[in-house]
Amino acid sequence: MVKLHALSIFHKGPHEARLLKAAFDLQSFSFFQRGSVQEFMSFASKTIVERTQLASRQSVKQDVYMCHVYVRADNLAAVLIADHEYPGRVAHTLITKVMDDFAAKVSPDQWPTGSDATINFNQLPALLAKYQNPREADALTKIQGDLDETKIILRNTIEAVLERGEKLDDLVVKSEQLSVQSKAFYKTAKKTNSCCNFS
Repeated sequence: MVKLHALSIFHKGPHEARLLKAAFDLQSFSFFQRGSVQEFMSFASKTIVERTQLASRQSVKQDVYMCHVYVRADNLAAVLIADHEYPGRVAHTLITKVMDDFAAKVSPDQWPTGSDATINFNQLPALLAKYQNPREADALTKIQGDLDETKIILRNTIEAVLERGEKLDDLVVKSEQLSVQSKAFYKTAKKTNSCCNFS
């Protein structure tokens, strides 16, 4: 089943990315997993934005998810986390629209210092709900014809995005953004996925 899980907007600074706004749809996870899943999706989104060059797009596989990212030349970035069935072209069209709407409503001088609590842009939950069905985005996709000409880099794993010598496991362990519970959830999910992987 096609599913969107998270939509986030960031400002990519020189050393780290700052979350400006985010929306999540985690109803497909158990109530007790939702906090850890949201924390890990936020962590993965921030990491991918920090490892993506300015003025470029990527689609990165992470276990059962696809993380679609676009970092504009003005340091505004967006990440859409979906399942593998959600069409990549539609995902990139949606995040382009989200960033255009955000840039029109929130002045660039607020981006480097803003946060989810201080920025007034409340359209993300509605957009996340509306575009759960990729067919809803058909009209949007037709309008956004220039996206076809843009090169989207597809990465097989998040490890391909990381800098040489970095490992996701090490970043998770070192992270101050993830709680102990989320780190334990990551380890358990990784073990569960590895036992079922018949390469």
